[in-house]
Amino acid sequence: MPPLRRDDPMHIGPIELPNPLVLAPMAGVTDRPFRQLCKRLGAGMAVSEMVTSNSLLYGSAKTRRRADHEGETAPISVQIAGADPRMMAEAARYNVDRGAQIIDINMGCPAKKVCNVMAGSALLKDEALVARILEAVVAAVPEVPVTLKIRTGWDRAHRNALNILRIAEESGVQALAIHGRTRADGYSGEAEYDTIRAVKQAASIPIIANGDITTPQKAKQVLEYTGADAIMIGRAAQGRPWIFREVAHYLATGEELPPPEVAEIHALLREHLEELYRFYGEDTGVRVARKHIAWYTRGLADAAAFRHAMNRLDSARAQLAAVDAFFLRAAARHRRLAYDDHHPCQRLAA
Repeated sequence: MPPLRRDDPMHIGPIELPNPLVLAPMAGVTDRPFRQLCKRLGAGMAVSEMVTSNSLLYGSAKTRRRADHEGETAPISVQIAGADPRMMAEAARYNVDRGAQIIDINMGCPAKKVCNVMAGSALLKDEALVARILEAVVAAVPEVPVTLKIRTGWDRAHRNALNILRIAEESGVQALAIHGRTRADGYSGEAEYDTIRAVKQAASIPIIANGDITTPQKAKQVLEYTGADAIMIGRAAQGRPWIFREVAHYLATGEELPPPEVAEIHALLREHLEELYRFYGEDTGVRVARKHIAWYTRGLADAAAFRHAMNRLDSARAQLAAVDAFFLRAAARHRRLAYDDHHPCQRLAA
């Protein structure tokens, strides 16, 4: 299969991305340690987990951590969520003052606790409110570009992504990311790309395609079919941050990189864990680390028993020792990982 070549680099306002590969914002996942790791392994941009627009929570430890970008590789994109235009404008200003170089607005989250307060993808039901929020945020931070993430609509009978595109362009939004499902779909079924393709054909701003992009081949197919300027990868990067270098290599050469060796996965996971402990402190870091360890070891031999034992460990030292022992056993049997052709889950090669 020939490589997909693009002569013009993607820009979000004045910011040029090093490549068209974006890590999707994911609550509880895309913290600074994970964003940094994905950027180092090939992501051109990594969007933060969403930051509340409720100013009463600005002093919380969680919000302070999410606004901490010390040492983070540019561009720094911060996603904000809420339903009140004034509060969203204040949240944008708050995060730009703390280092955000791009403000992303969440109108794509399907979670009930978000939609029940008319935030996230629930906003797609009220196009007038969408316009007021976008206009308020763009006006509040004229020195940085504002981007928007949406779904194709509220449900399959109300796919209004084209209307939202028009509102976004008129409001001064600089790029639009679209997940190829409606809010009602949640994460069930398969993403559809026809809506994204139609939006791209009508757009004068960059369009980022998102949804079910799990392999380099799928990334190329989605880019070709939709004509999108970039792709956004979310769940497929969990426990597999090297997916970005795999996609980048495939798009550039048309050839697949060999799967990572077990020893490299061990080293990457260890590095990731140590960054989590530093970022959160040991107690919280150990709890956050458990899900990442589960993702890195998913599909590997004896992983279920290992994860069960891991969840009972309550110190960084014990966690690291268990990870070391697990991967040393794995490396003794296998040198390299292999992938299932139909699922992003990894497995050990013979």
